[in-house]
Amino acid sequence: MLSKKTKYGIKALTYLAKQESRNPVSIATISKSENISIKFLESILLTLKKNGLLGSKKGIGGGYYLIKNPKDIPMTTVMRILEGPIAMMPCVSLNYYEKCDDCPDEVKCAVHRLMIQVRDSSLKVFRNTTLEDLSN
Repeated sequence: MLSKKTKYGIKALTYLAKQESRNPVSIATISKSENISIKFLESILLTLKKNGLLGSKKGIGGGYYLIKNPKDIPMTTVMRILEGPIAMMPCVSLNYYEKCDDCPDEVKCAVHRLMIQVRDSSLKVFRNTTLEDLSN
């Protein structure tokens, strides 16, 4: 299940991507437009800034803005920043792999095989979808 943090992060990024100018947008403006609590949104935007997707400007006329072109921001990047592993189980994760304690043989494990298919299908969608795609 997608966390609210990730859902709201995608909504905020999409809002910023739809802005014709790349001028800073205040947290209050994004919050009101996307119906996201300001406190929660501040935390999300700071995470996105720390991970190189957003820039910010303080003071009058300040706010957050995209520092990359929306076409250069795949959803895999956004998902990993906000949600963590894309795989539903650590034994099939490409970046956060961990062996399951209760599984003696991953090759024979039906759950493992199923979750690889789920991971691969999800990755295909996330890799082939950019922020630009969502903002059109």
